Amino acid sequence: MIFKNIPLGKYNTFGLNYKAEFMIQIETEEEATDIFHKNNTLKKPLLILGGGSNILFTSDYRGTILYPQIGGMKVEKEEADNGYIIVSAGAGVNWDDFVAWSVNEGFGGIENLSLIPGKAGATPVQNIGAYGVEVKESILRVKTINISDGSVRIFRNDECAFGYRNSIFKNSEKGKYLVTRVYYKLSVKPLLNLSYESLKEEVNKLGETTLKNVRQAVINIRRSKLPDPEITGNAGSFFKNPVVKNSVAEVLQNEFPGMPVYRDTEGYSKLASGWLIDQCGWKGKRYGDAGVHEKQALVLVNYGKATGIEIYGLSEDIKKSVLDKFGIRLEREVEVVGVI
Repeated sequence: MIFKNIPLGKYNTFGLNYKAEFMIQIETEEEATDIFHKNNTLKKPLLILGGGSNILFTSDYRGTILYPQIGGMKVEKEEADNGYIIVSAGAGVNWDDFVAWSVNEGFGGIENLSLIPGKAGATPVQNIGAYGVEVKESILRVKTINISDGSVRIFRNDECAFGYRNSIFKNSEKGKYLVTRVYYKLSVKPLLNLSYESLKEEVNKLGETTLKNVRQAVINIRRSKLPDPEITGNAGSFFKNPVVKNSVAEVLQNEFPGMPVYRDTEGYSKLASGWLIDQCGWKGKRYGDAGVHEKQALVLVNYGKATGIEIYGLSEDIKKSVLDKFGIRLEREVEVVGVI
């Protein structure tokens, strides 16, 4: 279904009500294939939009937005050995609905990713992660359709070039493929990841360490410190946690003894963007209707009537202050789309 001059307020979690010149809502894989066979008739540029939870519009979109609504959650006929099972979700499936379904079925591996906003189709693009887990650990393959000719291509996990909040779909193949279905390899005898002390403590409050309690603990923690985008516009974590050489992390820890540092890959450490931003005095600050959340400095919010440009400007000011104080360049996790 094709729409013209459609308001985007309900299609992005910041609630920014810019307009799209054209939007095509795609209900099935067959419909997508047909549309892309006729690709030359689509108004360029093209933008693939999922749940809108990782995007900041700064102006009207002059082009065509592709909005996949392909549904369906299911156990696939094929099953892996050694206590694993393969399940899949259509690109338009609400991610947390899929996590809830998997946990209720007793399938483990993605419970730590509970309550992350967005659609299943975006999970391999962004390689979402939380509480010591990244979705790349569970993704088996990604079914896509080539936007240029409508051909189907299936990417194996090792072809996706997963990195920290990154994948091939954000780099060399960005905008070339529409994800239609994602296949996950989950465990029927899950090993629960409680490597984050805060998560372990919350699970203990709930009693027994079970799959359902881990999911509930994650939900409790996220709800306690993150704003609900249905109430206050936001895109969750606005910045990535910077990864630096161990030598840089050690120097910073000596200068700032309270700085949290997490070991990453060999020779590198991960810093906490929220802590860096908080130390620069940003938590709870507000300029008009654009602000920094009072409980989590990593979250930028729209209190009602902020523009995308105002939120972008705030993010630039935050980046400059962190660079000035710590010598660390923050990188946005949120994608900026539009005129700046």
